[in-house]
Amino acid sequence: MKVRAHVLAKGRVQGVFFRVTTREEAKKRSIVGWIRNLSDGSVEAIFEGEKGKVKALIDFCRVGPPRARVITVNVTWEEVTGFYDSFRIR
Repeated sequence: MKVRAHVLAKGRVQGVFFRVTTREEAKKRSIVGWIRNLSDGSVEAIFEGEKGKVKALIDFCRVGPPRARVITVNVTWEEVTGFYDSFRIR
């Protein structure tokens, strides 16, 4: 079953390759969507894909790459749009 997650990660998540490594992990799992930095220092993302794979990517975001220090990850489940055909950094 395909799902869509709107994710907001807070903590030390900018300047630590969070977006790049999340994109790599998304591609490994065939997840589509996007990720971007926000002006408040957090990172926002949309993940669409198979439920188990999306949950695994969210788990990755709770830890992040080695230099990240993730404090919180908020997830909002939304309706799948099917709009995306790849995973991009915005």
